[in-house]
Amino acid sequence: MALIRKLRGIEPKIGENTFLAETAVIIGDVEMGNDCSIWYGAVLRGDVNSIRIGNRVNVQDNAVIHTTYQKSVSIIEDDVTIAHNACIHGATLKKGSLVGIGAVVLDNAVVGEGAIIAANSVVLNNTIVEAGCLYAGSPAKFVKKVDPDKARNMIERIARSYLMYSGWYKEE
Repeated sequence: MALIRKLRGIEPKIGENTFLAETAVIIGDVEMGNDCSIWYGAVLRGDVNSIRIGNRVNVQDNAVIHTTYQKSVSIIEDDVTIAHNACIHGATLKKGSLVGIGAVVLDNAVVGEGAIIAANSVVLNNTIVEAGCLYAGSPAKFVKKVDPDKARNMIERIARSYLMYSGWYKEE
């Protein structure tokens, strides 16, 4: 069972039909919606500020979501994918966005709806990533507009896949 820890009087709130891997860690001021999956080694540490996660969000293996005390919160809207080893630190990820493997999104950055952050990219503090765009590099910069249908199909496919994968882990 995942480590779910109340801290400073605040207990995490976890939505229905949410998969929590045995080594996932959810601490303090964390609220997540329904049909999410939090995978092995992922850490959602709401100790110094709040983390809000929508529905159908998948936080893959070894990803970290954190904040800065009295300065930033992490807001993850519906249908977001946070890939393996990514770090979200006090940022907002709008609906249907995707943060690639090993990418970092820093304080007060906003990743627009349907936007994609390429693997190993670093989105600096206060960066506004336009909706429907691909950003890559360190620091991350605009690369191109993404075909909205292709992006939506990819993001929906990943979300459906992770719901399916999480179903494989349910105890009988």
